[in-house]
Amino acid sequence: MHTLKLQQAAEIIEVALAHARDVGCPPMTVAVLDPGGHLLALQREDRSGILRPQIAQAKAWGALGMGHGSRFLAGRAEAAPAFFAALTDISAGRIAPVPGGVLIRDSDGNILGAVGVSGDLPDRDETCAVAGIDHLGLVADVG
Repeated sequence: MHTLKLQQAAEIIEVALAHARDVGCPPMTVAVLDPGGHLLALQREDRSGILRPQIAQAKAWGALGMGHGSRFLAGRAEAAPAFFAALTDISAGRIAPVPGGVLIRDSDGNILGAVGVSGDLPDRDETCAVAGIDHLGLVADVG
C-alpha cells in the first residue's frame, strides 16, 4: 500500500475529532491528503472558523511538499525565514510551517499521505492528527 483509501482517511478524521472532543479542543477541522497533495477527505466541525480548511490543508501540504512533518518545518522557518518566505511564494501560499501537519508513513517508511489539523494551538492540533494515524496502526511523522 503506497496511498490511503478513502475509508482510512475517514477513520483518521473520525478518531482525530473524537480525540479533540476528549481533550476539550474547540471546534476543529481535519484534512487528509494523498501522497501527491490531493485532498482525500475533510471535515469541518460546526463553528470551526472559515479559514480552518485552508489552514489544515496547508499544514498537510507543506509536510508532503518538504518531506517532513510541519513541526520540523516550523523549526526550519524560524532558522531560515527568507527561505520559507520564498517557499510561501513558490507554493502560492499553500504551506503553513507550524505543528499540526503530520506525514502518514507505513512500517517501511513510505509516505502514504498527510493529515492537517486546525482549530486549537498547534501542539494540540498535532496530537489530534497523531491519534487518528495511530488508530490505523500507521506511523505518524511529526518532523
